[in-house]
Amino acid sequence: MSTADGPVLELSEIHTYYGSIHALKGVSLRVGAGEIVTLIGANGAGKSTTLRSINGLNHPREGRIVFQGDDITNTPPHLIVKNGIAQSPEGRRLFPRMSVTENLEMGAFQRTDRENFKGDMDRVFELFPRLFERKAQKAGTMSGGEQQMCAIGRALMARPKLLLLDEPSMGLAPIFVERIFEIVIEINRQGTPVLLVEQNALMALEIANRGYVLETGKVVLEGSAAELKVNDQVRKTYLGEG
Repeated sequence: MSTADGPVLELSEIHTYYGSIHALKGVSLRVGAGEIVTLIGANGAGKSTTLRSINGLNHPREGRIVFQGDDITNTPPHLIVKNGIAQSPEGRRLFPRMSVTENLEMGAFQRTDRENFKGDMDRVFELFPRLFERKAQKAGTMSGGEQQMCAIGRALMARPKLLLLDEPSMGLAPIFVERIFEIVIEINRQGTPVLLVEQNALMALEIANRGYVLETGKVVLEGSAAELKVNDQVRKTYLGEG
């Protein structure tokens, strides 16, 4: 069931643990249709754990996660992908000995609509012309920026109804960072909502509609990207100002 007017994704009071460590302490957030929403916070604040709670790799002990009107709190990861949530993980995690094309094909391994496959591959190559040039190259031999493009492309091959991006700019040269963010805007413009975890808070707030600030597993601030950009606490702690 999908909800026409409700959020695409809604987390309500999520508590997630690693063993006895209480990593998320009542996180609530939502992503609306057509939005780019960003999670910002320091290392260890709970950003990646929030994504792991959504994608089923770390089920919350308390709280509820609803995607397109369906409760997915305890759904296995492979079914969450099948339902329409795809992630480009932190560190990219490509298959280094496989070609670019083979890596992209892995993103579609659960799909049954093979007739749309070529069109989606063409779309990825349109978004990332550099990948087209390197489609036969082993993924592990490419630069960090090219590997990041391949990781996002692989997630898009799943035809996601929601794209999760975990630190897409990490370790990249500035020119690639800019390009990656331009492509995120384009993916969103083409109709895919995005939940973006990003340490580069300034870039994230430049492209997002709304944002949430996480500290020690709790949401301490939320608002429009424009509001967060001028918030004193955000400017001091995350934007390196003042």
